[in-house]
Amino acid sequence: MSLAVARKPLRADAARNVDKIITAARQCFREFGPDVPLQTIAMTAGVGPATLFRNFADKEELVLAALNRQLRLTVDPVIEGALADIDAAAGLFRVMESLMDASSADANLLGAVAGRRELLTGITGSLMESISVLLVRGQGQGSLRPDISMTDMFRLLAMLIGVVDTMEPGSDAWRRPLALVEDAIRTTRPARPLPPHVPVPAATTPAAPPLAALEDPELG
Repeated sequence: MSLAVARKPLRADAARNVDKIITAARQCFREFGPDVPLQTIAMTAGVGPATLFRNFADKEELVLAALNRQLRLTVDPVIEGALADIDAAAGLFRVMESLMDASSADANLLGAVAGRRELLTGITGSLMESISVLLVRGQGQGSLRPDISMTDMFRLLAMLIGVVDTMEPGSDAWRRPLALVEDAIRTTRPARPLPPHVPVPAATTPAAPPLAALEDPELG
């Protein structure tokens, strides 16, 4: 999953600074929320503001770089395994599980770009392409409903990632709604109980699902 704007190769020292800034960004967003100042991120990374702005023009570019790295590290290996799996449906749900796990871990990063459709498209295109491949394979194998479209999958993912806004940071409360989605799109409901129910935190305020920012592969 590559960033929409390609980066030029960096010198070793510059690459180390970029790595430190991205690592600090994830830490700061987790600790302080989506509105954390860039100066705080630079201080945490141990670099000056000028170094940060030399590598990232604004907060959005930094957030996308951090999201891109985490998707590459945590979701891409799962996608590779899923595409190689003879059971396409099982592979599809492993990909969805890894995406939800990453979304929960970096909820504040997603919140920082929520609603910016054109910005997220560049780092999620290959994810949707892989999901499309797995969906078609699963339908051909008879394990996924034949009437499910990629527009349906896009909206289901948007709803699932919106679940992150209704749970405590780092929680795995998303497992129950993901299981419900699996029950809905498989041709045969899995013979297993639903994951435990997790109450919605009292202080939670509903927000727009971050995946609403993505490009619908069929609707354009």
